[in-house]
Amino acid sequence: MKKYVIERTMPGVGSLTRDALYAASTKSNTTLDELGPDIQWVQSFVTSDKIYCVYLAENEQLVREHARRTGLPADRISTVRAMIDPTMGSHPTAMA
Repeated sequence: MKKYVIERTMPGVGSLTRDALYAASTKSNTTLDELGPDIQWVQSFVTSDKIYCVYLAENEQLVREHARRTGLPADRISTVRAMIDPTMGSHPTAMA
């Protein structure tokens, strides 16, 4: 499966209560169950006016279908091409 980052513009989302975020995640999980094993939610980051979600999916169309069914925006869907972290700086040959 490919990894995707989804940018969702949602003004005021950072002010939502824990219960409201719980309800949104429940709706998302129900939709994921309906779509089957070819799409998985990894995690999300909530900022003041956006949510950045990380998903694993067989294709971008599944990510778009999830957004459509949940009513959540998917303003930008980007395929992750590589991952980096601080440990790479201490191992210069790790990418060779």
